[in-house]
Amino acid sequence: MKQRRRKWFLMIVTALFLMLSACSNDQSENKAKSDKDTEKSEEMDGMEHGDMNHSGSEEMPEGLKESTSPKFEVGSKAIMKVDHMKGMKGAEATITGAYDTVVYTVTYTPTIGGEKVKDHKWVIHEELKDFGEKPYKPGEEVVLNADHMKGMEGATATIDSAEKMTVYMIDYTPTTGGSVVKNHKWVTESELSPVE
Repeated sequence: MKQRRRKWFLMIVTALFLMLSACSNDQSENKAKSDKDTEKSEEMDGMEHGDMNHSGSEEMPEGLKESTSPKFEVGSKAIMKVDHMKGMKGAEATITGAYDTVVYTVTYTPTIGGEKVKDHKWVIHEELKDFGEKPYKPGEEVVLNADHMKGMEGATATIDSAEKMTVYMIDYTPTTGGSVVKNHKWVTESELSPVE
């Protein structure tokens, strides 16, 4: 009988120990995530153009297909004709990726609060939550999985426009100076011109 009690006691102590270890690991993971989020948030503070995330990850959204015949090939140079951000227009860009997809302009309210962002360029089909085969139409509501700007990921957005085209990921040095912007997502064909 005593042996049985001892076994039960050891099992309960072991179970409690394992539970406490798991909690401790969760707290460590949460702290690491929190530290990373704070770091990301600090990096984004003071950014131009509504806290747009200048450099991005090389990682591509799931399901995105590379373009088989882009006008601007990967590795080639182009001049930017748009100013999504200060120092972009007139800068020489290196094409680091070309993808065929449906490209949207969207209007959304950031998850962190603040004013509604209207006609944001660009979000692609594969950056929308639970996207399917069919493209969305203007007026439809979607949830954004993109994090181009602070408060964008997880926000509910309305599609303003939708068009099937090639989008590019680029590296460039701003005309205003500063470090190279890497893996900027996205620019469209009409926003680029060949280097003369």
